[in-house]
Amino acid sequence: MRVGAAIRSGAAAGLAAGISAGLGAVLSGRGASDALPEGWTRSNYRGRPVSLGGGAGAALGAAAGALLLPRGCRVAGVLVVSAGAAAGVYDDLAAPRLEQRSDKGLRGHLQALRAGRPSGGVVKVAIIGAAALGAARLSGARGLGTVTRAVTIAGSANAINLLDLRPGRAAKAVVAVSAPLLLGAYGPVAAVAAGSAIAALPADLGETRMLGDTGANALGALLGLRLSLLPARVQPIAALAVAGLSVLSERVSFSAVIADTPWLAALDRLGRAPQ
Repeated sequence: MRVGAAIRSGAAAGLAAGISAGLGAVLSGRGASDALPEGWTRSNYRGRPVSLGGGAGAALGAAAGALLLPRGCRVAGVLVVSAGAAAGVYDDLAAPRLEQRSDKGLRGHLQALRAGRPSGGVVKVAIIGAAALGAARLSGARGLGTVTRAVTIAGSANAINLLDLRPGRAAKAVVAVSAPLLLGAYGPVAAVAAGSAIAALPADLGETRMLGDTGANALGALLGLRLSLLPARVQPIAALAVAGLSVLSERVSFSAVIADTPWLAALDRLGRAPQ
């Protein structure tokens, strides 16, 4: 990695991490419930109350860090993070009041749409999909490459969101996928995603805050932008991989797969409070 890119990566990641940790704490601290929208608290898989302020902090940290990205992907980075966060806020706050229990999975979302009821999934596809297409164009893609990049961005946002079912799982995935992508001219994009996720991880593992749709979609979309900027010969593989995960999730429980795979289960439990 060139010195300039390394410095940019460090600065962008540091800014993202600082804002992610700081705002996550502020939005989840004492008195935060009076300042945040109603419903900004969730019960996790163990029934413990956790704050969605961690996700809001992570998204805002990623958006701030994206302002320091290289010129060729700066606007695209801010766009996908903002769109992912906006779609996530809708899914975190509005969708639980508007959706029915059957509005889950691809089939459920399509049935809701036919019934004239825009579910959170449909809204996310529209917002993140449009932003992904815009980001693909802004980052220089043309023709079929625009679609491929957009699928990678939107698919990555959904894939990370699908993992946010246990403390720290989604943030760990962002860090793990970002690590080998830190090199090269677009390394700062991965650095911002990783920095924001790392800062959110301690409170996530401690079961006081969680990413929620707001944080998971924002970080996933930014990670997807970095994947979409892989060399042309590799990028279609990334698009197929993230799209395949979304399709697979309709039939396979990722939590069950992780639980049944010893090394994945060990990584999943790493740092988590004992049950």
